[in-house]
Amino acid sequence: MESTKIVIAYFIYLPIVIGLTIFVSKKLFESGKSFMVEIFRGQENIAIATNKLFEVGFYLINIGWALVIMKIAYFSYTDEVTSQRLIEILSRKIGGFSIYLGVMLLLNLFLFLRGRKVARQRQHNQQTNIGQQPDFGYQK
Repeated sequence: MESTKIVIAYFIYLPIVIGLTIFVSKKLFESGKSFMVEIFRGQENIAIATNKLFEVGFYLINIGWALVIMKIAYFSYTDEVTSQRLIEILSRKIGGFSIYLGVMLLLNLFLFLRGRKVARQRQHNQQTNIGQQPDFGYQK
């Protein structure tokens, strides 16, 4: 009976964490597209392709982590696995994964903002250098 409850818990856990990962990924990379276009100086095809690759990486890392932490082992094998205990275990696992996804979201947002800042700085430096004449050591 206990192994049946654990299998049911897995069938509850997996769709929830995969759904959460898909939801967060879609929102992050829909919003991140404008950052990528700015980082790649308006070259939309490169920005979209890079954004898609980051999205695939996001899926692989987060779904992979969800599978790594999937094992339900927070109980003693001598104790009976009650429905209440199983719900508590699931809430802890799904809650922990949600916090992890939030941290990954903030990390990706930081990387988008950092890339945007670097792109703006590079653009500013190029505009500044265009107006300057090279100094070859000649005096006027």
